[in-house]
Amino acid sequence: VEKAIRITTEPRVEVAGHWFGAERLDFRPEEYWEPGTEVTVDVGLRDVEGAPGVYGSQRKKVAFRVGRSQTSVVDAVAHTMEVRRDGEVVSTVPVTAGTEKTTTYNGKMVVSELHEVTRMDGRTVGFGGEYDIKDVPHAIRLTKSGTFLHGNYWESPDIFGSENTSHGCIGLRDVKGGGSDTPAGWFFERTLVGDVVEVVNSTDKTVAPDNGLGGWNLGWPQWKAGSALR
Repeated sequence: VEKAIRITTEPRVEVAGHWFGAERLDFRPEEYWEPGTEVTVDVGLRDVEGAPGVYGSQRKKVAFRVGRSQTSVVDAVAHTMEVRRDGEVVSTVPVTAGTEKTTTYNGKMVVSELHEVTRMDGRTVGFGGEYDIKDVPHAIRLTKSGTFLHGNYWESPDIFGSENTSHGCIGLRDVKGGGSDTPAGWFFERTLVGDVVEVVNSTDKTVAPDNGLGGWNLGWPQWKAGSALR
């Protein structure tokens, strides 16, 4: 299966696969993708045996261009998020992270979904009926298990930059319905799928590399060791 998926780039960069179990294969380079890199993924799985008696049917080619660089670092102790665009700090935003009992994961998490408004029900992530907010604005998914960076209109504005009050998400000040001129609205409008948000100084563990797109938390030798190609 891994041999049948060919990734080429311009400019050229080494890209390696890493298996998480027997059914998930991720690819990445050693460092973050350089802005402007042209990437072509040639999926040649038709008639490839992926499991005993199971053959692929897909043959397709997908090409895309890597966007500008944006990485953000959330400091759970300082209650801030530093946003860097192309290496330069463009803003430092006050945030609230997880409480001592419901801490936020440390580590690098990749934006996978953007929702202008979504519902967050604690029962779907193991928190019972502790919360059910039907109109969370500017919600940015960071992990498969339910970590979001999102707007928060129900807390006092004073907690942003001073206290950690969430159930593990990262909250930015917002208004009901979502405001374009709030910290949450500002960040949402400047975020792309694929951007990296890194949390530091939390008391929680580092997010698992297969929880969402957390593969950047593995070093390059460890990543390459997860390839089936030798």
